[in-house]
Amino acid sequence: MSRLPAIFAGHGSPYNLYDQSPFTKSLQDLGDDLFKRYKPDAIVIISAHWMTTGTHLTGEDDPKMEYDYYNFPKKFYDYVYPAKGSAKIAKKISQLLPDIINLSDEWGIDHAATIILENMIPSGEIPVIELSLDKQKSPQDHFELGQKLAKFRDENILFIGSGNLIHTFRELSQDIHAKPFEWAVELDATQKQAIDSYDIDLLVNYEKNPLIPTRLSNE
Repeated sequence: MSRLPAIFAGHGSPYNLYDQSPFTKSLQDLGDDLFKRYKPDAIVIISAHWMTTGTHLTGEDDPKMEYDYYNFPKKFYDYVYPAKGSAKIAKKISQLLPDIINLSDEWGIDHAATIILENMIPSGEIPVIELSLDKQKSPQDHFELGQKLAKFRDENILFIGSGNLIHTFRELSQDIHAKPFEWAVELDATQKQAIDSYDIDLLVNYEKNPLIPTRLSNE
């Protein structure tokens, strides 16, 4: 069995559950390509919207839906992603790091997960487990946690990180045709280069990147 890849994908607006765009098409193409080659036993998706004290993992076979957005049309609150969870696999992962990872039934599958998965795997045929981000831990701590969890990629588990490289409502334009800020385009390019060259120091210590405006460094 070959090692499964790890994926990072921005999820964007909840409207990406329904709207078709070049972005959602890219996720659909990614899913088509990925699942021609792999059939994971489960997906662990790390959500930028589940911020906790401590690191938590959904541990139920039937996780609930989390509608963690506001003032959207009714169909967004009727939506249900059809995948099951996997208490068995969640328990196996938590047993590897019992002092770090806690099983939880207080959260379910939120829109950071559903937007990615609805476009990549609309059938929901692969069990989904969600992993939180510990707001008290540093980027270095999270990197080291990822290194420890990487062994499960050899056990047919797919890891997906869902968030956005740049995310600030204070800088948001309501014009859907607005051009991105030059600093954001340049920052995106430097982060991509760091990933391509495996520059872990630049990726982990992203707050030191001079391209990040001071006013945004804590967002």
